[in-house]
Amino acid sequence: SKSSGSFKIDHPLDPTGKYLYHSFVESPDMMNVYNGNVVTDEEGRAVVELPAYFEVLNRDFRYQLTVIGRFAQAIVEQKIERNRFVIRTNLAGVEVSWQVTGIRKDPWAEHNRIQVEVDKPAEEHGLYLHPEVYDQPTELAIDRPMWR
Repeated sequence: SKSSGSFKIDHPLDPTGKYLYHSFVESPDMMNVYNGNVVTDEEGRAVVELPAYFEVLNRDFRYQLTVIGRFAQAIVEQKIERNRFVIRTNLAGVEVSWQVTGIRKDPWAEHNRIQVEVDKPAEEHGLYLHPEVYDQPTELAIDRPMWR
């Protein structure tokens, strides 16, 4: 494991021809985040198009909407279906910042879920991955040369 980074997997829509890269969002459940801004039309609607791989890569969608620049109401009028969803506002021409999260469901993720909290093995008790961030000496690092 590492402190931060990205993942590279076989692309869910073309596993033999493409790779898919994403950077990490730190969460206990392999969460992906997608976001953007839209302006609703004269009927107060905006269709948000997500990447073609969105539904094959993710499950358990969560939505966040924030109206920008004026007082208005905004809702998710239609949930994600065919990699798109619809935002509705009570006024026309409203700018809405949106965020959608999903939990990875690709084959690699399904076979490699993390155990969130784990006790350190006996030989690592009292040691740190990064002792300097706890104002501890580097001698207390797990990966110091004598421990390799």
